[in-house]
Formats: sequence, structure tokens, C-alpha cells
Amino acid sequence: MVHEVEALTAVAPPLPGRAFIRQHWRDAVFLHWRVDPAIVRPLLPPGTRADTTPDGATWVGLIPFVLERTAFPPLPVVPWLGTFLETNVRLYSVDEQGRRGVVFRTLEAQHLLPVLAANAGLGLPYRWARMRSSRRDRDLAYASERLTGTRARTRIRIRTRDEALRDDPLADFLTARWAMHVGRFGRTAYYRNQHEPWLLFRAELLELRDELLADSGLPGLALREPDSVLYSPGVTTTFSLPAEPR
Repeated sequence: MVHEVEALTAVAPPLPGRAFIRQHWRDAVFLHWRVDPAIVRPLLPPGTRADTTPDGATWVGLIPFVLERTAFPPLPVVPWLGTFLETNVRLYSVDEQGRRGVVFRTLEAQHLLPVLAANAGLGLPYRWARMRSSRRDRDLAYASERLTGTRARTRIRIRTRDEALRDDPLADFLTARWAMHVGRFGRTAYYRNQHEPWLLFRAELLELRDELLADSGLPGLALREPDSVLYSPGVTTTFSLPAEPR
């Protein structure tokens, strides 16, 4: 049975169950490239396919931000280890039930313990990295160097602009994503999340030197300018426990 793809919504639907983790994502930078769906097909987990915009393209995101105020309700915020820099490479997916989500190819993170916990507990491809960020007026920069394996690095610098986006279908497609598909042991789990609508601004890319995209199976992509550059001050998000793997 073929299921209709769920509609894109800028406002998150309610979580299907109790929230098991809460985080605040601050100073998020969204760099995105338009690509042919055939390029990402081998990189997606079982039972999913590339989600596409009306022009038939799918998208690849490179997204650094500050992850902070992590908590496991009803417990309080985790001190120190619950705050770190993260940079992820993500794809856009639809499963056999028509549910939209994201697929993470890598999630670089600053603290080793959360990396190990997310790898073991959730099956997410977190990687331990040396990371830093800086901000001066409108200029925001992130840098990362993986501490294991390929030692993949990235450096991103943008300049934010004043005018907030309103009613932008592409921005909704790229950022209003209310689930993730996680492949593990030949199966795919579906995790839902919820947060307030993103406050988004266009931004100017000042610098990009990246190896994470190529390391994630997308060689050459970082050699061209991204097709979309956005910035958000941030949101507070919650995740529910996963749906039964399929």
C-alpha cells in the first residue's frame, strides 16, 4: 500500500507520547545544497527515500549550532555535559508510511560522553570533535575538527541579516522537520520531535572550508556555493521515544 506523503507544516503536530529529552538549539546556521535524489539514494536507511521539493530536487544540509540545556524530563537540566557545539550533515527523507523526516550522516559534537551515549543508545552517528565558535556583531563562525578516524574538518562563517523570513515554502521544507529516521541493524526507527516555529533570517556566507560533506559520501558538494543560507537565534525542542522499527 502506497501512503500519501504528509503535508509540510511550519507548526509541529503534538508528540505521540511522553517527551524523553529536551534541548535548546541556539545560533543555528543552515547551509543547504540542491542535489539530484539519485545522489543520496544509497545513503538513506531501509524503507526511506529522498524527500523532494516541487522541482524534483532533494537537499543536503550542513548545520552548526549550540546545543544547550539538555534535560531528561522530569529530571533537571544536565550540567556542563548537556551543553556543547554540534555540526551535522543531514538529508531529507520520506518513509513507506509517508512520514517526513531527516537522516543524519554525521553529528560532530564537542563532548565525548554524549557522543558515546547517542551512538550506543540511539544509533545516531555522533563523532567526537574539537570545536569552537565565535561571534562579533553580525558575524558568526563555527569550526570543528574530528578527533578520531578521518579527522574531517569544517569552518563556516556567516553574516546575519535583519529581515525575518515569512511564508517561505523552501525554508519550511528545510527546517520545519518533525522527525528523524535512524537506520540501525538493518531496520529504521522513527523519532518525533516538536518545537516552536523557527524564526529565520537570510544570511551571507563569508567562508566555507569543509570536509564533512565529502566524508559523509557527498564529494565535491562543498566546492560550490550553497543554494540556501539561513540563520536562526534558536528553538527549544523535545523528542518522544521512537516508533516501532520497520
